[in-house]
Amino acid sequence: MSQALSGIIPNRTHCDVSQDMLRSGFLPASLPADPMTLVEAWLTEAREKKSQPNPDAMVVATATADGAPSARVVLCKKLVSTPGYVVFYTNYQSRKGRELEGNPRAAAVLHWDAFGRQARLEGHVVRSPAEESDEYFASRALDSRLGAWASLQSEPLDSRTTLLKRVAVEAARHGTHVPRPPHWGGFRLWPTSVELWLEGPFRVHDRARWSRTLEPAGDDGFTPGSWDSTRLYP
Repeated sequence: MSQALSGIIPNRTHCDVSQDMLRSGFLPASLPADPMTLVEAWLTEAREKKSQPNPDAMVVATATADGAPSARVVLCKKLVSTPGYVVFYTNYQSRKGRELEGNPRAAAVLHWDAFGRQARLEGHVVRSPAEESDEYFASRALDSRLGAWASLQSEPLDSRTTLLKRVAVEAARHGTHVPRPPHWGGFRLWPTSVELWLEGPFRVHDRARWSRTLEPAGDDGFTPGSWDSTRLYP
């Protein structure tokens, strides 16, 4: 056993520690053929066990056409394991919306700290079908729908009072029947690469990457190829 491990776990053999690392909770020796089904299972478990305030929290990184990056936390509102994409919603005129229009690729990270799990997705982004965005928008709270009309997302704002006045104007204009703004809707991130990470003892984590090709199929989707997988050193 290394000095580091023997110092932390006295009177334990190298075999003891190795067996701990092989117990359930890590990826199987033969990696799953489709990583998105596993990501879906992890997300479902995190939602059901409510072990952290917002299991849907997802970091999305975009970049300008010349490669300047930016990142923010959004909500993963839908995960479709087959054919394999995730959905988030935003103002299309926001910074991320504009960057995705000019450079329709993104990276996303879902991190469930309570479970010691992380999923990284990288790939192509397209707008969700209008009917899908309409359906989701209609399910939102009234104040959230009004806010989507009132907020000039990512633009300078002189005071919060101005924003609240804009919300009041939209409330008077729409009442309780608030349609989806044309500048607001969903994006689908279709990953060409998925990397899964599971926390291990003494930073001997478990890590693997899957990759696939995507062929364009219409305005909002792709025809995916099969996944190839490989383990990675942590």
